[in-house]
Amino acid sequence: MHNKLFLTSLLLGSTLLGYGQTEKLDMTTIQKIREEGLEHSQVMETAFYLTDVNGPRLQGPGFMKAANWAKGKLAGWGLQNARLEAWGEWGKGWGVEHCYLAMTAPYYKTIIAVPRAWSGSTNKLQAADILYISANDTTALESYRSKLKNKVILLEQNYTISPTYKADATRFTDEALAKMANEAASPRAGNDTTYRSRILAMRTQNAFNQKMRKLAKQEGALGMLNTTQNSVDGTLFVSGDYANAALGATPDDLADLSIAAEDYLTLCRLMKAGVPVKLELEVKTKFYTDDTKGYNVLAEIPGTDPTLKDEVVMLGAHFDSWHAATGATDNAAGSSVMMEAVRILKTIGVKSRRTIRIALWSGEEQGLHGSKNYVANHLVDKATNKLSPEGNNIAAYFNVDNGTGKIRGVYVQGNDEVGPIFTQWLTPFHDLGATTVTPRNTGGTDHLSFDRVGLPGFQFIQDPIEYSTRTHHTNMDTYDHLQPDDLKQAATVVASFVYNAAMRDQKLPRKAPATQASR
Repeated sequence: MHNKLFLTSLLLGSTLLGYGQTEKLDMTTIQKIREEGLEHSQVMETAFYLTDVNGPRLQGPGFMKAANWAKGKLAGWGLQNARLEAWGEWGKGWGVEHCYLAMTAPYYKTIIAVPRAWSGSTNKLQAADILYISANDTTALESYRSKLKNKVILLEQNYTISPTYKADATRFTDEALAKMANEAASPRAGNDTTYRSRILAMRTQNAFNQKMRKLAKQEGALGMLNTTQNSVDGTLFVSGDYANAALGATPDDLADLSIAAEDYLTLCRLMKAGVPVKLELEVKTKFYTDDTKGYNVLAEIPGTDPTLKDEVVMLGAHFDSWHAATGATDNAAGSSVMMEAVRILKTIGVKSRRTIRIALWSGEEQGLHGSKNYVANHLVDKATNKLSPEGNNIAAYFNVDNGTGKIRGVYVQGNDEVGPIFTQWLTPFHDLGATTVTPRNTGGTDHLSFDRVGLPGFQFIQDPIEYSTRTHHTNMDTYDHLQPDDLKQAATVVASFVYNAAMRDQKLPRKAPATQASR
């Protein structure tokens, strides 16, 4: 069936005149990529190791264990110069060793709880009362100073939980994809007033939380509880405070526990009604200081063309995760897809004209640190703030970081000249659902580190599945939520894109940088 549909796509593609120059596609190699990627895939084996076997990949032993495994795997597949490359100072690593929380009065109830990253410990099992705080500004917090000792802090929330009438998992409809293809490029996040308002509100809340934690620690509080409005139905959305990694947090810092909205609101109602509430909790976290640098995993398939071999096509995904689960859809999925893409290319024996380099980034969840510092260290001349010779040799960068869904197309980031090229590159995969080129910008992940300095960096369009509703940054982000056929398809499409970029006569067209490289 795959081959019949593939041939249909080729016949369709042969009539594609479109606009711009016709791409010289190597259909024989693309067919080999399809056969290896769809019929002999190892993507789920890679994902299994990165999730079930390794565990969370937050900076610290979890990340380093997985990174060393990936380096060895890439070398074992025949890639050259597989390495862990330090990009700069990160701060302390962190992990959870034990966590327990329960309400013991007015009745016993276990509470699902996950410590926020880089929060502290209680050191032993502790019984505690709740201090219910309705203040929402830092000045008002001072009135609670003498009341915090041995308390667990509960900040007032008035969320309303509504029934869910929509399915958690969705795929893009043909209508939605057509709309994306016909839209104009969206504004960059930095120029979006709504986005800036959200960032300002988040910074204001973070400032309040930092003040609260500092005061609570000074006054001997045991911990504090937090939740989000979408942490419902047993799914907790959990992240952490990266600033603590760099600012010297220690295990005796405040235990800071994310709990379900239903449990949080139960406690709020009881406290408002004056019902005595008792908790017991035991939290043990660990900070790691033996190596405070950040690392990326890199490896290459060397180019063979004497003129073009110094030029580089990059593919990458962030390798780090949050810690509430095993980071399956975010982003073991993307990392496994990119590892599988280079495995496919090595297995079928491609002799690419340009060098192909895979990068598995660290520190993405805390601000694109791995990719941003790679660009700063390698691709930008610090003296001139312009692309370095190495930067000028980057032909393209491709990224996957939107969950387990199959690839439906690609965002061109407002790069109009690349649109006709990608339209032709997608034609052999129309039968697999990859059809759409949109001028839209998309943000929030590592292609931005390249795009912001004027290099052609792209993120693929993926079916949402249940990424935003159930798995992204949650305790449900496990191997069971990965979709094998989708990941096989994604790796196959990526391998073809990388191969095409590595073989064409010219590098992909570039657009002018929208911001200075130092930002």
